[in-house]
Amino acid sequence: MASMASSGYQGLGVDVSKGYLDVDFLDSQRFARYPNDEAGIGELQKAVLSREHPAVVCEASGGYEQAMGSALCAAGVRVSVVNPRRVREVARALGHWAKTDAIDAHSMARFGQVVCPAAVVLASELEQQIEALVKRRQPLVDILRAEKNRRAQLQGPMRDDVDAHMDWLKERIEQLDAHIKSLTAQHPPWRQRQNLLPSPKGVGPIVSMGLLGYLPELGRLNRKQLAALVGVAPFNRDSGQSRGKRHISGGRAEIRSLLYLAAIVAIRHTPPLRAYYQQLRERGKLKKVAIVACMRKLLTCLNAMVRDNEPWEDGKVSAFFQPT
Repeated sequence: MASMASSGYQGLGVDVSKGYLDVDFLDSQRFARYPNDEAGIGELQKAVLSREHPAVVCEASGGYEQAMGSALCAAGVRVSVVNPRRVREVARALGHWAKTDAIDAHSMARFGQVVCPAAVVLASELEQQIEALVKRRQPLVDILRAEKNRRAQLQGPMRDDVDAHMDWLKERIEQLDAHIKSLTAQHPPWRQRQNLLPSPKGVGPIVSMGLLGYLPELGRLNRKQLAALVGVAPFNRDSGQSRGKRHISGGRAEIRSLLYLAAIVAIRHTPPLRAYYQQLRERGKLKKVAIVACMRKLLTCLNAMVRDNEPWEDGKVSAFFQPT
């Protein structure tokens, strides 16, 4: 893989917090701080655009990086949003055991220089609104499910209290659904993907909504990149003659939960996935290992469906489910 330096990009590392953007200009050995607001982002943008072929690397910071990333991408700047854990490992490898904003910014710049991470594809303003609503909806669904389980163990006034809370949750979820439906009507590509994803059995409206909300990269990355991003890619643990067990690591837990539910249903009702699961079990794979493999294959198919804008057909997707 080519580094940013060899590819012609001038790398910058940006440590993003609620209040500030701390920037390490790696090639000029300069450090600067800008407020994380409209004015500060504007000043940062000027500094970045003054360089030839700039490339910015920042961590995922709970959404605080969104405004900066959107502004820089709109200006034609290459922006990569990376996993903080990976950057921290680079910092330790460089001997930086302390953690400061300056160290974090420098570590991100060095990470970009060596790894050359993929440029992020940021959602449009309308897509961001839809994604925010989807992400708000999911916790309410989880709470409603927990309240239903809790209600069965209660009697008297406490059950009435839970009923009242459940009624409020259902009403709020319906309001969010209506709002999401209204916004998706204004965004044909999103509506198209939302209609496309539920074509395989197991991927219902809730799963498809969650996939689009938590995984906007769907259809835009290759299968290996997407599997690693979600956290269903097996990583080797080999050394010399020793061959360790493969393990999945990291990724987006929300997507894995949705994929697990979808895979369990699809294994029962979708012939290609059921056959693939049975082949893995016959080869001695543990049940959990076989399910994760099915999750990965299902994700690969969904990614191809969105990329090619084609619905699920058992005959077409069978090639994806050949044992490897």
